[in-house]
Amino acid sequence: VNPRKHPLEIPPPSEKDWPRDDEEDFFLLDPDRRRDVLPQPVRMISKLVLQVFEGAMEIIERREMLREAQNRKVQPKKCFPTAEFQVTERANCLAVSGKYIFAGLSVGLAAFSTCDFRDVHAWDAAKTEICAIHASDLGNECHVLLAVDDMGLAWLFFFHRESFLLIKVLNEVKDMTQRSTCVEVVLSRGGDYAGILLQGNTKAWLEIYQLPKDSWLTESEKNTGAAEELACSEKTSGCSPEVQKSSISLCALPVSAIQADVDLDLPELLLTVRPPKPITGTSFKGPLEALKEVDDGSMLGLGYNHLIKDSQWELQEAIFCSTYQEYLEAEGVTKEEIPRHATFHFLLPSRILMGPEMKVQPDIPVGIGVHWDGNHNFCLYLLNHSPKQKADSDLKPDVVWPCAAPIACSAVSSCSRYLALAGEDATITIWDKHLGYPLSVTAILEERFIRSIHFL
Repeated sequence: VNPRKHPLEIPPPSEKDWPRDDEEDFFLLDPDRRRDVLPQPVRMISKLVLQVFEGAMEIIERREMLREAQNRKVQPKKCFPTAEFQVTERANCLAVSGKYIFAGLSVGLAAFSTCDFRDVHAWDAAKTEICAIHASDLGNECHVLLAVDDMGLAWLFFFHRESFLLIKVLNEVKDMTQRSTCVEVVLSRGGDYAGILLQGNTKAWLEIYQLPKDSWLTESEKNTGAAEELACSEKTSGCSPEVQKSSISLCALPVSAIQADVDLDLPELLLTVRPPKPITGTSFKGPLEALKEVDDGSMLGLGYNHLIKDSQWELQEAIFCSTYQEYLEAEGVTKEEIPRHATFHFLLPSRILMGPEMKVQPDIPVGIGVHWDGNHNFCLYLLNHSPKQKADSDLKPDVVWPCAAPIACSAVSSCSRYLALAGEDATITIWDKHLGYPLSVTAILEERFIRSIHFL
């Protein structure tokens, strides 16, 4: 029996049947419905806590990534001192030669041994402060030292049998008014030559000395033989054990006394290099007279042998100043002055510095390279000049390498083949000194000034 009178119909939807927003995520709600619906202050606090938590996790992840990147890097090796030398005065400078470390102190010199880390000897006879020191190993446990004190004096020492022997003060003069100050010293590798840069009241110059190391080594061998004979005579003398101990401990006294009596040969002055003078008007009356002063025309010079008169120089300067007057006033151009500082290097044999009949040794310098501050030219001088050329006050360079800009600094490789010249225009040129041509030219960023350059 069907009691329905009308057919079944689907009722129309109504707002009551629509799902509410809070019921869409009903499966995420707490079954107990204790923490689902929170009042407004608590919801704000929960949101802030969640933001703080997420920010903390981001910081932690970032730090972990930085820590992992740091661990992937090559860590530098930490080195700790193996020994410590105690000095009574302030140490200003250090130099290493052979198995000895030489320290320039506020009063005198000190030598330390790297074998047993002990204080070998100290020199403070002159009570002077040593500001710079250079040392070179001569062989046979002999060393040569060149030191500069706070008064600008250059001290030349010979170190043998763990004691200092003063040879000469290179720039010492009797008249204090004519005294010059040493601003830089350089020793060649092997101790064959020494160079000092001196400055007077109004001028500067470079002096190159040849060190008679062969005679020094011969004299030191004689000194060693005399000391051994004296020590043997002391040992063979009959005395009690207590007296023998005292004689052995005092054995250094005769040795030092013998060394104090040794008269070593003095170094010989080879060259006196002066800064180039500003180019002025010619003094020649004609072209033939100028050509007589030119050697053979096979190399560049400093530009002194020209035929430009003073009036022409003045006219050119007047035209230049009138053309670029506004730029000159803004820049504040100064007049050219004679430079007072130079950088110099001892150079080993090469094709540029060797003649066809020159007999040289590969490990002994044959020349020096010099450039003065603010000058465009790198000048090379041979060390085998004749006595007539030595006395010349205006020594001419044997080779001149001109540069486009004034040379700011220079460096020579350990093999002495490669030469690096850095100009004031921030351009570095690497030269092959054996062949005499540039290998590369590198320009640094603009508005940069190169103060020093080194080979690694």
